[in-house]
Amino acid sequence: MDCTIDRPMKLFILFSFGGGLYSIVEILYKHDTHWSMFILGGLCFLLVGGLNKIYTDMPLVVQMGISSLIITALEFLCGCIVNIWLGWEVWNYDALPLNLFGQICIYFTVIWFFLSLVGIFVEDFLRWQLFYEKMPAYSIIKRKA
Repeated sequence: MDCTIDRPMKLFILFSFGGGLYSIVEILYKHDTHWSMFILGGLCFLLVGGLNKIYTDMPLVVQMGISSLIITALEFLCGCIVNIWLGWEVWNYDALPLNLFGQICIYFTVIWFFLSLVGIFVEDFLRWQLFYEKMPAYSIIKRKA
């Protein structure tokens, strides 16, 4: 069965779901969030989930590694804008080891690695259930030839 929703609407729905999911996780973790985190979470959700649409033979562990780097890079960019440039003080990792300008740190890069697995599965599940797209086959480390 084909879905009649056009691509921009699909992306908007996925973006909104990802932004909401990210905000909920942040509220559960630190009991607070900021509207900019909805935007960051939605963008991360789209990019992380879209990796296996572009690279269909990518092993799951590689997708998780690339996803954690994408999320970390976007977190750094967002942090430079909202925390350093605008001075909103949404977060500060200065107290954590191996941080860069207090905006990113290795601790959260590792967390993003594992949380990206949830994002990958949820995004694929939503595409399958809402838009009738094919559910991808996953391999943990290496695709079979």
